[in-house]
Amino acid sequence: MKTHTLETPGAGLVHDVRGPLPTADGRPPLLMIGQPMDAGGFAALAARFPDRTVVTYDPRGLGRSTRKDGRTDHTPETQADDVHAVIGALGAGPVELFASSGGAVTALAVVAKYPADVTVLVAHEPPLITLTPDGRAAVRARAGVQEAYEKRGWGAGMAAFVAMTSWEGEFTEEYFAQPEADPAAFGMPTEDDGSRDDPLLSDRSWAISGYRPDADAIAAAPTRVVIAVGEESTNVQTGRTSVATAELLGQRVTVFPSHHGGFLDGEFGYPGKPDEFGQRLREVLDGAS
Repeated sequence: MKTHTLETPGAGLVHDVRGPLPTADGRPPLLMIGQPMDAGGFAALAARFPDRTVVTYDPRGLGRSTRKDGRTDHTPETQADDVHAVIGALGAGPVELFASSGGAVTALAVVAKYPADVTVLVAHEPPLITLTPDGRAAVRARAGVQEAYEKRGWGAGMAAFVAMTSWEGEFTEEYFAQPEADPAAFGMPTEDDGSRDDPLLSDRSWAISGYRPDADAIAAAPTRVVIAVGEESTNVQTGRTSVATAELLGQRVTVFPSHHGGFLDGEFGYPGKPDEFGQRLREVLDGAS
């Protein structure tokens, strides 16, 4: 693996390249992106593709990548420009793209704005909360997570986030009537360290979850777009946002093994099924339904 830093006017974008460029078999490189997860979260999945040139990167301001624009928010449009810059720096033509969570939102923005960059996109569980029928309630639930974080710190905010993302079905008054989530019940710290800059729990990534993809531009692009959902996510928020995104694009979701982090191993505490997930991704990239 070779690590590179691409300096742009707004950021220093660190990306890792596993394998040769140009690729050994002439197939496009496989780029994997997330948000707010950085390249470290794709180690297990990349290891399932030893025959491919795999590229991972840290979005600006996350992981090893820096930002020079004086901002702290994360927007799909800015990140799409960054991904476009990384793809150009690879010098290997368009890529195949696996994108998860907020990275899937960024990837949809890439296809809309830079359609020649990506041959096939597998967008795994984009958290586009305003697309669901209960979008207003979902926005209210998101605000509740931020409120818990601002009032009581990281542990409380993360407990509220887990409660939100594990809630099954639409966000009803029953959801909002629940007592505040207890961080201790989730094994999270109850003390407040005073920080309020978490990209997941603050409002810094609201532009991502509130984004509406340009369906017409995506339809006009030559990219084959697949919206993927974990089999365990069917009734929770990211499963429902995946279905809504697919419907916006006039298609149906493609089911993958496991959950929202189904490609992770045990390193992050909630292991998925990386072997099964990697095999499914390989099939979908190759054109299987």
